Amino acid sequence: MSTENNPFAPPSGYPRRDDPARGPSPAPAPSSPPAVPAGQSSPGPAPSPGWASTTWEQTSTRGTPEERVPAAPMPPLDSWGRPQPGPREQSRRGLGAGAVVLVVVLALVAGALGSWGFQQLDVDAAPRDVPLPVSANGERGPELTGVADIASQVLPSVVSIEVRGSAGGGTGSGFVLREDGYILTNNHVVSVAAEGGAQIAVLFSDGSEHAAELVGRTSEYDLAVLKVDLEGLTPLALADSDAVVVGDPVVAIGAPLGLQGTVTTGIVSALNRPVAAGDAEETAFINAIQTDAAINPGNSGGPLVDATGEVIGINSAIAQPPGLSATGGSIGLGFAIPSNQARRTAEELIETGTATYPVIGVLLDSRYDGEGVQVSTEAQQGQQPVTPDGPADRAGIQPGDVIVEIDGRPVTEADELIVAIRAKAPGDAVVLTLRAGDEEREVRVVLSELSGG
Repeated sequence: MSTENNPFAPPSGYPRRDDPARGPSPAPAPSSPPAVPAGQSSPGPAPSPGWASTTWEQTSTRGTPEERVPAAPMPPLDSWGRPQPGPREQSRRGLGAGAVVLVVVLALVAGALGSWGFQQLDVDAAPRDVPLPVSANGERGPELTGVADIASQVLPSVVSIEVRGSAGGGTGSGFVLREDGYILTNNHVVSVAAEGGAQIAVLFSDGSEHAAELVGRTSEYDLAVLKVDLEGLTPLALADSDAVVVGDPVVAIGAPLGLQGTVTTGIVSALNRPVAAGDAEETAFINAIQTDAAINPGNSGGPLVDATGEVIGINSAIAQPPGLSATGGSIGLGFAIPSNQARRTAEELIETGTATYPVIGVLLDSRYDGEGVQVSTEAQQGQQPVTPDGPADRAGIQPGDVIVEIDGRPVTEADELIVAIRAKAPGDAVVLTLRAGDEEREVRVVLSELSGG
């Protein structure tokens, strides 16, 4: 590709940097998307940079000199080679279109996968007060001057993680969450250590290695927090992932195939992708950010950052075409847990060691193939289709009701509804549009809370 057609190429004469190493080989894949868990849906099979900104203008060359009129000035370009939006355009930035059901095989992308533990119990919601770094005044910082600038700022805070034990091991990525040694990664990177007998080592960009303890983890959101005995680390700020829009430039940093400090670039390809990844026993439901930045086994837990170097997501899964029995490398379909979800979950893990997730208290009929998703009409494995005195019951939802929208966003598959609910917090309210026969109605449901391991 010539530099004229490459938006990430430096201008002529600009000093070039060596490309980061890339790894060639695939890694084993977990099984196909697992069954939908009880409490939300019925058990059973799941459905299938640019550089410095430039301002310039063009002048018409037609006609006499007196007739030549300067054309409208070209807008200034930002650090990624994009025209800078005017005030009116900026005010219209928002979330993209609704979710589309994933019809590809999804695989978690740690170097190796271990077994997971799981437990559910009813708990009372409690306020959390664990400070995590955020953008100054809740606003986006200034954009950096290119990928090299982003990499130099972010790399010192990104770590490689190794799990070593007799029951198995693997590698993955993570990043510094707080200056007092807390590190965020994926649960599937370190879950084998939860069974005991395994050691977790964290490798920093300066080459130092430190033992880490597992503070807490959750398979429902596929997140885990580690702690190393260090002070004065440089944390990465968590951006507001709700402000992300399709087309935003992003950088993924991690250790694919053990190649620490690998940097890849791309854009936000889509938002609100319903991703159910894991195995048949435990499933992570993610209302994911989709990106075409290359993500490979070993990238798991690493940051997906925006043009300001702030984290908008945690790289967690990749997709492969149907029919493949093993996970290959990146095909440009990677998925990240949004930073807003990661912030809430990490705060709970640091505070209590466990994380909560919201439920509405219904079973969904996986056999239903009409518009929307249907609340089951019969009990399953001793569980009622609508949990007595649960959120859905208190809102007046009945067995057989069809849920066609959540907060005005259409849903056509069970996974879409589940991830939309999981993206909320216990105690939040959602508005569900229901259909029963020819009648349609809206109900307000206040989400209840469960705790998972």
